[in-house]
Amino acid sequence: MSAMVSGENVVEPAAPSFREALKLWATIGLLSFGGPAGQIALMHKELVEDRRWIGEQRFLHALNYCMLLPGPEAQQLAIYIGWLLHRTIGGLVAGILFVVPGALVMLALSMLYALYGDIPLVAALFFGIKAAVLAVVVEALIRIGRRALKNRVMTAVAVSAFIAIYALNVPFPLIVLLAGLAGWLGNHIVPGLFSGSAHAKDDAAASKGVVDLMFERGELTHVRPTTWHAPRTIAIWLPIWLGPVLVIGLFTGSASVWTEIGRFFSFMAVVTFGGAYAVLAYVAQAAVQSFGWLAPGEMVDGLGLAETTPGPLILVLQFVGFLAAFRHSGSLEPLLAGSLGALLTLWVTFTPCFFWIFLGAPYIEALRGNKALSAALGAITAAVVGVIMNLALWFALHVVFREVHVTGYGMSVPVLSSIDWRAALLSCAAMVAVLKLKTGMLPALAGCALAGVLLLAAGS
Repeated sequence: MSAMVSGENVVEPAAPSFREALKLWATIGLLSFGGPAGQIALMHKELVEDRRWIGEQRFLHALNYCMLLPGPEAQQLAIYIGWLLHRTIGGLVAGILFVVPGALVMLALSMLYALYGDIPLVAALFFGIKAAVLAVVVEALIRIGRRALKNRVMTAVAVSAFIAIYALNVPFPLIVLLAGLAGWLGNHIVPGLFSGSAHAKDDAAASKGVVDLMFERGELTHVRPTTWHAPRTIAIWLPIWLGPVLVIGLFTGSASVWTEIGRFFSFMAVVTFGGAYAVLAYVAQAAVQSFGWLAPGEMVDGLGLAETTPGPLILVLQFVGFLAAFRHSGSLEPLLAGSLGALLTLWVTFTPCFFWIFLGAPYIEALRGNKALSAALGAITAAVVGVIMNLALWFALHVVFREVHVTGYGMSVPVLSSIDWRAALLSCAAMVAVLKLKTGMLPALAGCALAGVLLLAAGS
């Protein structure tokens, strides 16, 4: 089957089977290094560029919604796209496989940390991988920016968002709110600059993916909200999320470490706008001072472990939950208690992500044709490019420099004398391989990992 675009045949992408989707979501879960920037970059490459399972505009539309939600936006984006392709089961599989590989690695690292302390071998293994991920992040930033920033107004929105979040420490939700307001107002003043009507029609047609074509053929009936959709979703998912917390509280008491973990991280799941870094200081303070779960400085160790694993950086909370239960195990064996604490933390952290998507996604899809909303989301897309630029810069600074200070305004500034020339060289080589030589994801990761181990071995 093919479609005519500008006089040329454009082959329509084939709809993936559930088995094909399962394989891809597992692959993404295993390779999702680099925090939200790297994960969004990977999904964009695999889903939009390589397989065309979802079109560019729909991908960005879904990303905009996920950026508005508390919790890890990259995992929520995976759930959203999995739901579009294969209904609720598709969303469940996509979201679970996005987290499970990293959670298993994080559990093993937490055990090693609790038993043996620092783990230099882990840093050596992932030294090269970080350089490859940095190159992929930069490639995605260029690619998404090229498509989202169609004019100077959108570019100005992206630059403003970057300056606001990097230099001025403006809260992420406020940036999104202001960008959306700018788009909504701009739609009434210069609609062509915000609504995307100035985009070429053939370009829009050529960028259609499987989901877009299925929607046009009327095959995606599950994306249409029904009268009972919201009440049914709330009735199912709120008990799934909070039911275990209530049961644990009844059986162990309100002062037990299990009840504290369930209650505290359920609250975190509602307020974690802007990702892991936005709540890191609050979690560290509560875990050290209020609950006595961690010693000062251990939160930074946990974040370092989370940065070396695939999956969302919010997995650092799993590290906190593990140590909390490990050190307050009661009658249980400490490693078993820690594992259960990590599992409970994972449950109350990630279950809400499915709730937010399954509840709101049908309404977001129904509003795709609303011009005012599209203009607002278009401006949010531009702001998201600026936010991804900030994430990419943060990641780059921590890859290339050994020391990065945070100023009073929250701006990350590297200590120039702490530059790691091996990391800088490897990052440059990865950039050349990915951007110029068009090396694939797996060869780049494998090559950089091998080069990183050799470099560290030669320097020791």
